[in-house]
Amino acid sequence: MLPPPPPPVSEDYPAWWDEVWASPLDVRRRIFCNRSLNMAHIKAGFAIGFDMDYTLSQYRPETFEVLAYNLTINKLIHNFDYPKELLDFEFDFRYMMRGLIIDKKRGNILKMDRHKYVKVAFHGFRKLTREERLNTYAHARERTEFDEPDYALIDTLFSLAEAHLFMQIIELMESKPGIMPPNKTFADIYRDVRAAVDLCHRDGSLKRSVAENPAKYIHEDPRLPKLLEELRASGRKLFLATNSLWDYTHVVMNFLLAGRTGADKNFEWLEYFDVVITGCGKPEFFIKKKALFEVHTETGMLCNTDGGTPMVPIGEEDLPAPGFMSSAPGGLGEHEAGAQCRVFQGGFYQDLHKMLDISSGGEVLYVGDHIYGDILRSKKTLGWRTMLVVPELETELEIQAASVGVGCELKTLRQQRDGLEDQIQRLEATIARSRAAGLLDGDPDEEDLEEVVANLREQRDKVRERHSALLQEHHERFHKVWGQLLKTGYQNSRFAHQVERFACLYTSHVSNLCFYSPDKSYRGRMDHMAHEEEPAFVEPPACPLPNPRRSQTADS
Repeated sequence: MLPPPPPPVSEDYPAWWDEVWASPLDVRRRIFCNRSLNMAHIKAGFAIGFDMDYTLSQYRPETFEVLAYNLTINKLIHNFDYPKELLDFEFDFRYMMRGLIIDKKRGNILKMDRHKYVKVAFHGFRKLTREERLNTYAHARERTEFDEPDYALIDTLFSLAEAHLFMQIIELMESKPGIMPPNKTFADIYRDVRAAVDLCHRDGSLKRSVAENPAKYIHEDPRLPKLLEELRASGRKLFLATNSLWDYTHVVMNFLLAGRTGADKNFEWLEYFDVVITGCGKPEFFIKKKALFEVHTETGMLCNTDGGTPMVPIGEEDLPAPGFMSSAPGGLGEHEAGAQCRVFQGGFYQDLHKMLDISSGGEVLYVGDHIYGDILRSKKTLGWRTMLVVPELETELEIQAASVGVGCELKTLRQQRDGLEDQIQRLEATIARSRAAGLLDGDPDEEDLEEVVANLREQRDKVRERHSALLQEHHERFHKVWGQLLKTGYQNSRFAHQVERFACLYTSHVSNLCFYSPDKSYRGRMDHMAHEEEPAFVEPPACPLPNPRRSQTADS
């Protein structure tokens, strides 16, 4: 289960003022740095933006994901003619994790490392054997990139319920042939599940339930208002950029920042931001120009901002550059404290830059939870600095802290195993060469050498068995099926690789920013290559082989 945001402190001062917080932070409250970012150097005119869903708003999986799951099943039965046996399904919100990949054509769920090596694979709830897995994904004639259209990434917390449902339908399909609508392929099933989920969002059934009782589905975060106040007081411009439309955004932000619901909602939460953009349609917001509308907050009505459709000027071959064509108003980052900001829908990142007088992407820090929709495109395309919110990280850190001794033992066992394997391979190669050269013919030491190799193999097998069992046990502490979120075996998982590549900073909760000064200098750690982690050169032990020259002399 995803943990709630960190608890508030009682005093009115920022958490980072307290002398308690001046000492090293609880690791669960830390912000981790992949690429150095000095907030003090980019203070003037710097903008900090936030996504809403699963960033500012942390949903309760035991209620929100269960709701999404049940609504999706109803849509599949009533809109896509799926069997009523789906009503017997039960959703385990703890079963899935982010970073997995759906093989649409084969109906499999995969976990892979940063090299795209598939380490774990399931068809329904049947785990593929090592041979099946290797034959399917490692021994193919052409390298698989695991991208669309044949594969789908489970890279958002919204995707967990639909991925679990997909596994259940595959299991039902395999156990009861003919129960599904005729001629349904695995890819068809995935497409139907996705369409049913989209329908839940489009018809408003999911968001209406949340609006009726936000506290049932969303964690309260009492630190959030104070965080936004401190950031604005430090001179930063703040914006909200969410794919959710105005009506739902208004519900969620009222609950988060003022605890208001139903008829008690008001527009005071808009005072925390310089501009709000709803219905962004990320990641297209970062790469494709769309019409920008201003939202009339009282009615929800949309107003044009462009004054009409632009025409190609006489004598010109095309419209001017997108930045010049932006219909967005400028200077929105200069509104006074206590004034409510303006709200827009749609648009393009250049509209946002114009609104806040941003001249380059390096002047923006964007905080989101979606690797592809929030982080990858904003950093890769625009050069925005990025912070990824990974709520699962808090639990991972707790288990990791309780397993420090296990990590040391695993490292020792791996070194022992590698050392024994190296000795065995060198001995076997040397014996083979000596035999080929006739150096061991009739030599009584040959049997002794074979015994040495056999003993080393026995030691190696025991160490390898212990290492494999301990590694499996260690991963199961994090998750019984998929293991550690950010690891696949010893390698970083594909999800971890994306976090490292595209997120300048990452943390478990956005409100962890409260524990740092707004002028904090985040410093990246030193990179290490494999050879840099090796100890200083040590003379290897003598190899227990006969001296070939001595053998030749004795034979002569």
